[in-house]
Amino acid sequence: MNGKTGVASPATPWPASPISPAGERAAQEMLQALPAAIYTTDAAGRITFYNEAAAVLWGCRPELGKSEFCGSWKLYWPDGTPLPHDECPMALALKQGRPIRGMEAVAERPDGTRVPFIPYPTPLFDASGRLIGAVNMLVDITERHRAEQQALAEAEERARGEQAAQRLAAIVESSTDAIVSKDLDGVITSWNQGARRLFGYTAEEAVGRPITIVIPEDRLDEEPEILARIRRGERVEDFETVRRRKDGSPVEISLTISPIRNRKGEIVGASKIARDITERRQAQERQALLLREMSHRVKNLFALAGAVITLSTRTAKSPEELAEQVRNRLGTLARAHELTLPDLRREQAATPTTLAALLRTIVSPFEDRNDGRVAIAGPEVAVGGHAVTSLALLLHELATNAAKYGALSVASGRLAVVWTVEGEALSLSWAEQGGPPVDGTVNSDGFGTRLVDSTVEGHLRGRISRRWGAEGLAIMMTVPLDRLTG
Repeated sequence: MNGKTGVASPATPWPASPISPAGERAAQEMLQALPAAIYTTDAAGRITFYNEAAAVLWGCRPELGKSEFCGSWKLYWPDGTPLPHDECPMALALKQGRPIRGMEAVAERPDGTRVPFIPYPTPLFDASGRLIGAVNMLVDITERHRAEQQALAEAEERARGEQAAQRLAAIVESSTDAIVSKDLDGVITSWNQGARRLFGYTAEEAVGRPITIVIPEDRLDEEPEILARIRRGERVEDFETVRRRKDGSPVEISLTISPIRNRKGEIVGASKIARDITERRQAQERQALLLREMSHRVKNLFALAGAVITLSTRTAKSPEELAEQVRNRLGTLARAHELTLPDLRREQAATPTTLAALLRTIVSPFEDRNDGRVAIAGPEVAVGGHAVTSLALLLHELATNAAKYGALSVASGRLAVVWTVEGEALSLSWAEQGGPPVDGTVNSDGFGTRLVDSTVEGHLRGRISRRWGAEGLAIMMTVPLDRLTG
């Protein structure tokens, strides 16, 4: 028992006849030869004999006839509580006149080292039953304690490892990224929920199958190279590629691949973290589109500024009048340009207006007072919501092109914008006349053309067609009415 209580055993009677000095020496020599620590005391607890093994265990040599109960320098209970010598198991055996069993104690040597031991104190009686002393054997259990502590440490380490593995498994399973492991033959060994969401296969469907189930045929040559690098212990980071979902659709991903090693450090497989980069690619494409649009608009503004100056010089009679006309036209041009930008402070793109008002605002910088070079006609059509920005953007682009290359670039040019409403659709005609000569080879693949087409067909869900004739450019557009107010 590892504690402060003991179990009594039968006492040991001393031989009836006295032991001769020769017999006593022989007994002591026999005790000295034993590897166990053994010592004796008289009835008062004074140590009368100890063998060499006891001196080694205590780390000191007590004085015979003076040291009491135990020869150790200090004593402790197993829990570290100090144990007075007169309360030790040997003292209890003498006081109670019975053997003490099942107790443990710790002896501290003068050098500070401690030795756990199990004592076996047994009182000695003469033939008349009188207590004459006691004998004690101390069994060093240091190795047992060390083994127990090592086993406990290993158990705690295993528990920590299991907890860490459980935490890691929980992190992997709850990750939004696809996390997959495979062996060196490319066979899938684990598959988390992120992989199911990204590729469409469940773990039951994927584990045990080759990783090539998610690799398109035109990229199968990537896998041998990846496995070769893993076998060399290399890590593959931020490898952007395309993989295939269960339904056959492609998905753009970024891969990070690391070797998996066993306890011996041997590479036994690879872990893959796959992240869907579709949204990132789309954001990059949107950014590129915005940069192209910004470049296009900046170039247009310079060209329009030149067109405004040219237009104003035709009628200005003095430098002051020229400056006034240029200033007014540039101000009008700025207001028209603002219509092409969404108002980020409001949920609606711009203030509701009408198609006629929107057109008049956009073309006014290119008119010369009331010279009638721009004709606008059609029934009242309301324009609101994000359609204001979309429609202003495409009309501004058409007016800009007319001012740069078309009818509004020369004094004799004319522009007619006419629209009708038929059922639930708006039909609009943009017709230029009197501009520079146009041959049928005009480049229709520029950014401005694509911008107009994407606005009509994408945002407004309409249709657009162009015709370059000898008299000038003619454009026809058809847009659902409900797209002009949403």
